[in-house]
Amino acid sequence: MAEPLVLLPGMMCDARLFAAQTTAFSASRAVHIAPVTEGETITEIAEVALAGAPERFALAGLSMGGIVAMEMVRLAPERISRLALMDTNPLPETPEAAALREPQIAGARAGRLEDVMRDEMKPRYLAPGHGRIEVMRVVMEMARALGADVFVRQSRALQRRPDAQGVLRGVTVPTLILCGRHDALCPVRRHEFMQGLVPGSVLEVIEDAGHLPTLEQPEATTAALDRWLTGTLLLT
Repeated sequence: MAEPLVLLPGMMCDARLFAAQTTAFSASRAVHIAPVTEGETITEIAEVALAGAPERFALAGLSMGGIVAMEMVRLAPERISRLALMDTNPLPETPEAAALREPQIAGARAGRLEDVMRDEMKPRYLAPGHGRIEVMRVVMEMARALGADVFVRQSRALQRRPDAQGVLRGVTVPTLILCGRHDALCPVRRHEFMQGLVPGSVLEVIEDAGHLPTLEQPEATTAALDRWLTGTLLLT
């Protein structure tokens, strides 16, 4: 059987974020969804994910999951055979962005988690079009299931996240950098920057998708991940 695949969801997301990809890949390889809900820091979350992962595996993370994936590479590079970073950010949180999280944290603690999630998503997350209504429904269901305490812990971990640029410069495994064309949270230009950090990496931009291409354009995203998994990405 092919090497196992570990998938790391984004903030306030669970296995439903990767439903299409799990269905597509589970016939040929073990697929593990590693939650990013346990731990107070990115390092602690990465340690929990590594503890539950196979000995050696392909690793793909989206958004916060990508940030955790980069920390896993720092902690245990010898265990990771391939790396896919989707709609994510290798840079530390700026003071301005960290400050913007404070009213969101306060709102979640006050019982307004759904309002916080909905207000954040509308302008920044999804591509325009009718399909965003169904995607927002799934995202809100995931957020309700995880709850306010997870939102607060993840927000604090992101505020204190490390700079991963040095980690990316040292990556030596086949690496896919992927993002949605309409991602305003982690835009295409940031992924072009990331591609420049990782020797030989490949950048794929998913059209008609925003920050959550696994849900917005599942077929195109799965096809890109399949090319990455089957060895067509070659390091130079």
